[in-house]
Amino acid sequence: MGRLLALLAALVAAVMIAWTVQQPPKPAGVRAPATAFSAARALSDIQAFAAQPHPIGSAANHAARDYLIGRMTALGLSPQVHAGVGFEQPRWAKGVVIGGDVQNLVGVLPGRDRTAPALALMAHYDSVPGSSGAADDAAGVSSALEVVRAIAARGVPARDVMVVITDGEEAGLLGAHAFFERDPAAKHVGFVINMEARGDAGRVQMFQTGARNGGAIRLLQRAADRPQATSLSEFVYEHMPNDTDFTVSRKAGIAGLNFAFAGDQFDYHAASSVPATMDPGTLQDMGQQVLSAARALAFAPALPKAAPDLVYSQVFGDLILAYPPFVGWLILLLAAVLIVVAVVRARRIEAFPWTDVARGAGAALFTAVGAMTVLHFARRATGAQFGYLEQRFLLAQVSRWEIALLLLAVGFLLTAVAEIARGRRQIAFLPLAAGLACSLFGGFDPAGLAMGVVAAILAVAAYGRPVSRAGGWAGALVLLFLVAGVVQVMAAPVAFAFQWPLVLGALAALASDLSERRSVPTLVLLSVIAAATLGWLGGFAHSSFISLDLVELMAVPLLAACAVIWPLAQPAEGAPPERLIGPALIIVGLAVTVAVRVNDPYDARFPQASYVVYQEDQEARRAWFVSATPQLPRWSRQVLTSGGGRIARFSNWVWQRPVDAAPAPFVAEPAPEITLARQPDGSLVLNAVPPPGAREIALGLQPDTFATLRSVQGAPLSMALAPGARSLVRWDAAPDGVTLVIRPAGPGHMTVSYNAKLEGWPAGVPPLPPRPRNVMPFNDSDSTYVTGTRTLAW
Repeated sequence: MGRLLALLAALVAAVMIAWTVQQPPKPAGVRAPATAFSAARALSDIQAFAAQPHPIGSAANHAARDYLIGRMTALGLSPQVHAGVGFEQPRWAKGVVIGGDVQNLVGVLPGRDRTAPALALMAHYDSVPGSSGAADDAAGVSSALEVVRAIAARGVPARDVMVVITDGEEAGLLGAHAFFERDPAAKHVGFVINMEARGDAGRVQMFQTGARNGGAIRLLQRAADRPQATSLSEFVYEHMPNDTDFTVSRKAGIAGLNFAFAGDQFDYHAASSVPATMDPGTLQDMGQQVLSAARALAFAPALPKAAPDLVYSQVFGDLILAYPPFVGWLILLLAAVLIVVAVVRARRIEAFPWTDVARGAGAALFTAVGAMTVLHFARRATGAQFGYLEQRFLLAQVSRWEIALLLLAVGFLLTAVAEIARGRRQIAFLPLAAGLACSLFGGFDPAGLAMGVVAAILAVAAYGRPVSRAGGWAGALVLLFLVAGVVQVMAAPVAFAFQWPLVLGALAALASDLSERRSVPTLVLLSVIAAATLGWLGGFAHSSFISLDLVELMAVPLLAACAVIWPLAQPAEGAPPERLIGPALIIVGLAVTVAVRVNDPYDARFPQASYVVYQEDQEARRAWFVSATPQLPRWSRQVLTSGGGRIARFSNWVWQRPVDAAPAPFVAEPAPEITLARQPDGSLVLNAVPPPGAREIALGLQPDTFATLRSVQGAPLSMALAPGARSLVRWDAAPDGVTLVIRPAGPGHMTVSYNAKLEGWPAGVPPLPPRPRNVMPFNDSDSTYVTGTRTLAW
């Protein structure tokens, strides 16, 4: 019974620790000290300029610009509008240029040494269409203003503190490209702190640094205020397709830190993201973490020097541990010594066969693979498809969904460890059944089936006879040691997530002589170590859950947890009460998963997304009502059928995949003006002036001879235009037109497809009906797409 109580105490304490660590600080009010960050003061800025959508080039964005100029002027920053051209050629698509005319805002808090490299506080003030951007990125902008105010209140900094508020981030990091690639002011920047968001709540993480981050991390160690920062997050982010403005400054070789929060992702880029849904505690967390680092940088006699990258992670409180990658090998050596000594001493107390170690390692591996299978099954069983819009069904009930996954993961861990005491191979049927059942939802699922089969094979190999607790735990430690060694070789910044629990587990093994000592103090020690380690690992499980729709990754911290939970989770041989905890958690987890599936989560706070546009083809004189969401809400169906036509799948170059559409009345909207002029040097100048009211124009360029795109809006680039292939140029915020310079290989023709996006629903077609409270517009819904083609010759 003592072991059962120790297990329950460890689990409860771990949940409390993980929950507490993930809570943002209490927001400070307007009467907070002048040198402190106040979420209340920052929130007033969000309410002032982020009450409505303000995408690049819109009148609302110009109003936001003017407000921010006034605020920066009041702060003594002498702001200037830096107009320029920004574009990118995305790494995820060849033959594509995304750009626009931007208006960045740059202000400076003068320092004592105006020649010293400056600290830049960076955020972007534009939003996506259809969202006010209260979090993304008005929270970053307001934090930058409040941070620079707090720095000024402390005194004159050692160096200039620049506030760089970029434009056009949502359209493709356009303002950052314009600033760091073509603005002379960027040469004054020596260190960048960027602020971003992917939700409305949650803890703020410092998730990315500049290259050679050793100096920056050491500074963060000294200055941190309840930090959330790990080299694991940085490693994962660098292997993802996501980008922020910091990507551009990092590529330019400028050191820095990138901060963001990602809780309540339902509101990310959604109409539901408004000032009222922005969590003030999260805003306070952003401000406190950024201010602590910015203040240290602003008043330091010198900026951190570039130094070799460090492995680092927060522990608890203000503590960050950081060390060079080679130290990971020393940690592994320490773990190996502790494990060997613990095993030798345990065998002196009571010998166990070496095969128990092998079976324990197999059971630990089975735990990880089996948990992945069960979690994968749960994700399939919800019925939600994969993709941001598709998973909004889960994001609308995210807490319930995370609880279901936590119950299933921990339940499977406890079941797998408990069953090794009896050695019954029937446990193989649990992941095998889950793997087979994956194909009941959404068609045949080879991944789920493969995971289930592998887990079953591992169970057959590892189970089959009872295994001693000491031998099973030793096997789990040996497996984790091998995993940590492999990760150290392949991805050293990530290895600490396995090495630290491994060392703690090895220390616990030595202190308890691999659990052969059964005194109350020993059980208390095992419970405390397990609670602290599981609470720390819980933060990684939560981060992976909110950051990626890959629930299987939650099995990774589960494997690390085996190092410390094993001696409490494996009961004596037989059928004591401990054996029932795991199955009970699995049953409850499945019940919560069923509740997630059958629940209709959409209401006024979490509305269902609708994305309808009127699209016309001016050459064919045809038009359609189009819905671009994976599911077709009843309201969207009503819009599509308002013209009397039938809904069918619709493919067009404007859309990345087929969408739902129905015929609509054709209304002749103004067309863009597209001209082509041959220059004396043989180059071609293509000019496209969008129709009045268009915020964006996309051009599909399809020549019949080889050509090269040499510049856009006067900015040089080089992009091959292959004969017969459509290359894409998408340009924002250019009401007077976008100019392209093309160098052809010889005479020829070019088909230019265009799509001009007009804000608003056209007159002359059935008006949009009022939306119910549980339905919201998404992205540039309710707008008009004017499409067509031109054939030009030279």
